[in-house]
Amino acid sequence: MEKGLFITLEGVDGSGKSTQANALEKSLNKNGNIAVLTREPGGSVGAELIRKLLVEGDPDRWSPETEMLLFTAARRDHFEKTIRPALEKGKIVISDRFADSTRVYQGATRGDLRAVVDQLHQLMIGYEPDLTLIIDVDPQESLSRGLARDSGEDRFEDFGLGFQKKLRQGFLKLGHDFNKRCKIIDGTRTVKEISSEILTLVYTKLND
Repeated sequence: MEKGLFITLEGVDGSGKSTQANALEKSLNKNGNIAVLTREPGGSVGAELIRKLLVEGDPDRWSPETEMLLFTAARRDHFEKTIRPALEKGKIVISDRFADSTRVYQGATRGDLRAVVDQLHQLMIGYEPDLTLIIDVDPQESLSRGLARDSGEDRFEDFGLGFQKKLRQGFLKLGHDFNKRCKIIDGTRTVKEISSEILTLVYTKLND
């Protein structure tokens, strides 16, 4: 297939990654690129239906094992219907979350399932991003931001601050484990400063 570029943004809830994903898509398209913005869970009709099951309701609605399977089912549909077709056309795909979130949320934080998450991902998806941007912020601040949105999609925020702290450590460890494709971004700066660094990293990758 013609090689596009697959970029993912990761981080704890309320880290600002959705804001940065939107800004990146606009900047790339403004500069003559063809960029597609998507998200997880979701990004396709089938995956959006599964999204509601995952991000709404009581925190204890699902076990970590069930969450892992639901996320993978949503991701498979997302990959088939949105990500792969765009990459085959040489487009830049920007996804607000991907498999790394499952590696951290269900694989390292909600249960000792990392090996199972990796095996399932290899079997069902078998594709990794070209560049992953992990936005690192203080969990207490990010949790306040997330709850302030009052979006109704706050199931994971409802696990509390201790959970968010574990998430942060999980993402930082993942960034070090996959340091060739992952870049850890200081999310405590202004939106503009963060956007500028991200754009520089993306154009560096495009010019490789």
